[in-house]
Amino acid sequence: MDNVNNPEYVKLNVGYRITTKDVVSIRFKQPIYAWPLGIPFRSSTFYAKGENYPGDASILTPTLGYQRFWWKGAYTSLYALNAFEKYIDQNKQKIGNGYTLYLDFYLGYQFQFIKKRFFFEPSIECSYWPVSTYVTASFQSVEKKWNNYYIQPGLDFGYDFNVKQKK
Repeated sequence: MDNVNNPEYVKLNVGYRITTKDVVSIRFKQPIYAWPLGIPFRSSTFYAKGENYPGDASILTPTLGYQRFWWKGAYTSLYALNAFEKYIDQNKQKIGNGYTLYLDFYLGYQFQFIKKRFFFEPSIECSYWPVSTYVTASFQSVEKKWNNYYIQPGLDFGYDFNVKQKK
């Protein structure tokens, strides 16, 4: 495996449980990636020459989310990501800015441990981007070959600061 398609990725998620079954959250993500997100992950095309961007896309995504627990730890979530994108060419020069609205849907289960203070949430995620504007021509020529959605496994983990209401 090469280092061409290894993303840089940072995410911070802060949620507030408004009822025993409902959580609202704010999330900030900052990924940097070099390929269209619609390419199937780990497919032969994912690593093929000429299928990645002519540089990198750097994104800052303030996000609003809602999570609903249905039964025990089973949940669904919806997140709306406002992605402010910066396109960087192969010489590390900025060549443009764009905007994409991503909608992320999750189906998962929350496992709690150590007095319900810590948790992890394996899930299946479907991400869909119905709005994408001001994509530079060189990036758009690669992007247009692929879907505007992807499905992938996910794993979040965290710490609950307020467990007293979960008895």
